[in-house]
Amino acid sequence: MANLRTGIGFDAHRFAQGRPLILGGTVVLHSKGLAGHSDADVLTHAIIDALLGAAALRDIGFHFPSTDPQYKDVSSLLLLRKCLDLLKKQGWQPSNVDATIVAQEPHLATHIESMCKTLSEALGIPLGQVSIKATTSDGMGFTGRGEGIAAMAIALIEISP
Repeated sequence: MANLRTGIGFDAHRFAQGRPLILGGTVVLHSKGLAGHSDADVLTHAIIDALLGAAALRDIGFHFPSTDPQYKDVSSLLLLRKCLDLLKKQGWQPSNVDATIVAQEPHLATHIESMCKTLSEALGIPLGQVSIKATTSDGMGFTGRGEGIAAMAIALIEISP
């Protein structure tokens, strides 16, 4: 078994009225949140999938299905902690995470630092090992039309000491 592995994750959700917008465990003030069974935190979901993929542990939907009532409106940070428990049982721990959020709106630059801090604490890795960027799709596609938000992430995991 290699001492290091990488995984990639992707998630997308459409906007919905009457829900808070949560990205990377951070509440972002916006007129709409994201639709989903849990809190619909696309950034954290993409990171979870990257971690699970790196450990060859399938995907977020396998472990936390949207048909299971216990995950209704659950915090994605709780799902991330459960994901980390799965990795730990296999002898893995996260090393670093790099993610990109694709959203035409809202503007996210002022929230990046908070997202990085929240996620580094949840992942149990130093702040400098969590990178989050935000971009637009220049008006193209569902994110460009302001219909929702997407996120992608890559994670590096290593054998636990």
